[in-house]
Amino acid sequence: MGTSYSIKLVDEASAEQMQPLVQEVAALLNHLDREVMSTYSQTSELTVLNDAAVGVPLELSLPMTQVLSLALEITALTDGAFDVTIGPLVNRWGFGPEARQADRVPQQEEIDSYLSRIGSGFIVLDESQGTLRKEADIYIDLSGIAKGYAVDRVAQLLDSNGIESYFIEVGGELRIKGHKPGEQTWVPAIEKPVDTSPQIHNIFYANGESIAVAGSGDYRNYFDLNGVHYSHEIDPATGRPVTHNLASVYVIADTAARADALATAFMVMGEQASFALAEELGLAAYFISYNAQGDGFDDRYTARFAQYLEAK
Repeated sequence: MGTSYSIKLVDEASAEQMQPLVQEVAALLNHLDREVMSTYSQTSELTVLNDAAVGVPLELSLPMTQVLSLALEITALTDGAFDVTIGPLVNRWGFGPEARQADRVPQQEEIDSYLSRIGSGFIVLDESQGTLRKEADIYIDLSGIAKGYAVDRVAQLLDSNGIESYFIEVGGELRIKGHKPGEQTWVPAIEKPVDTSPQIHNIFYANGESIAVAGSGDYRNYFDLNGVHYSHEIDPATGRPVTHNLASVYVIADTAARADALATAFMVMGEQASFALAEELGLAAYFISYNAQGDGFDDRYTARFAQYLEAK
């Protein structure tokens, strides 16, 4: 996944006693990354899937089935703003695992060619059988949901080991449960959307709830060319980087995978449409937009998020 992870837990066991669990977590994350969902690994399940012929049913692992099922659900929920088949255009714009082309900004004719083979409608998933059939030569990229799913699996592992309080972070996606020592609330940070060293923009409080949190933004993975800012968030409807003023968004949901996918979709949709959808769904979501003057930020959050802005 090209990132780091950190796990803080509250337990009376010694570091030595915890070592087997530490190793189990590392093995789980390595498996989900290198063996299942990585587009950088030539032997991962995802690479095999992407290389497979059109029309041939493929057997999927349970993690792959679960991730693709949720991905297709979020695609439908967001009218296509979240689409795991956008990978070829992400690569063409120079944000994926492939080598960047010299002419990093493609012409419209080339974009249209890519768009003809992009769309989650080309994925036929049979959850009961655990199989997938491609109806076009699509390329699936799970970078907008895989980290969140990995966080959820680590949380399941800690739960199965009787850990009552923890703070899991994989590449910025979180699962939080219980309290810190002394019954103090965990206090996650909302990062300021600037491309310098990390800065805290705001904080919120878990207040003992079991929550999953994911964020997405355009302020680290981008490029500027001839005075134009190009975000890594590619709109599946246009094949181009988004151009709205939404800088970043944070979503609290029941699972990190769902929060991860929704945060990605919201960055494509922009602040107005995504805020309306978040309110409609009763989601806790926090939006940071570039202000009209271009020298700061405007914050907005849903009614559900307000409860997390005060310690209880």
